[in-house]
Amino acid sequence: MTPSSLLICDDSAMARKQLCRALPADWPVSVTQAASGVQALAIIRRGQTDVMLLDLTMPDMSGYQVLEALQAQKLSCKVIVVSADVQEQAVQRVLELGALAFVQKPADPDQLKNTLHRLGLLPPVGATGLLSSPPAGDLDELPGIGFTDVFREVINVAMGRAGALLARVLDVFVQLPVPNVSIFEVGELHMALTDAQRGDALTAVCQGFIGGGIAGEALLIFHDTEVGDMSRLMHGNSPDYSDMEMLMDLSSVLIGACLGSIAEQVDVHFSQSHPVVLGEHASIDELIRLNRPRWKSTLAVEISYSIEGHNIHFDLLLLFTEDSVALLSRKLEYLMN
Repeated sequence: MTPSSLLICDDSAMARKQLCRALPADWPVSVTQAASGVQALAIIRRGQTDVMLLDLTMPDMSGYQVLEALQAQKLSCKVIVVSADVQEQAVQRVLELGALAFVQKPADPDQLKNTLHRLGLLPPVGATGLLSSPPAGDLDELPGIGFTDVFREVINVAMGRAGALLARVLDVFVQLPVPNVSIFEVGELHMALTDAQRGDALTAVCQGFIGGGIAGEALLIFHDTEVGDMSRLMHGNSPDYSDMEMLMDLSSVLIGACLGSIAEQVDVHFSQSHPVVLGEHASIDELIRLNRPRWKSTLAVEISYSIEGHNIHFDLLLLFTEDSVALLSRKLEYLMN
């Protein structure tokens, strides 16, 4: 039986808009949108949903928790996960929790259509049909989507690809957060970073990048108490592998993958400087003081990674120059319209 109602659940308005655009034009469904897992479950409980396209990385209630709730509450809804978290373990987990398929963000229209065909959710080839009613939140009716939401979705995709690479290198599961994207004066940046300090001294690896007029610095920030644990995870207890080598190797993997994905999405090529240790064993106050002349006003991206099963947490901070914001905005304008 061809479904008649579709729910798109994602905390990002940009991601929901992209999914609406990726839907087959001849799929006769009405579309509803939910900005959170809690909202999605409330809609499903009312019996209004045949199929749900579900994100995984959301605040308050993750996609994993939504899938668990569907099972626990015996709610009937076919689920296709659409996520930037492309770790092999992530795909395996959602299928074990009852999802029918996994589609990588940003959703490719052909891949999505093939997935729907494979699951028997589209009319047979040759059948015709129009949308039974205009989708809730039709593209023409969506409010304007601003730069921050669009860029956060770009970062979400980059974060997921970098996390998947790290997971393969270390044979672990990397817990991905909802990335924070904000424009700060350096004083405000100091306040934003203070929450991450937890009273520990920090070690940061800094790597500059530039391409197409877009420039900035990437900082991989570790609390000193966790540097040794990360070194052992990467190379056991090898006496020939120092904490400094670990920091350099990890920054190469994580920063390189993240910047590479951003560059691909905004159609530029970033050149990266050699990574250097910045403010070794320094507090966050010293890090800010040392770099205040360079950072000034900045577009700041904060991604807080965690390694499941290990007490290891670290932050990836991307600081784009003030001039880069206008260039990035023009690059992403087609997504905002």
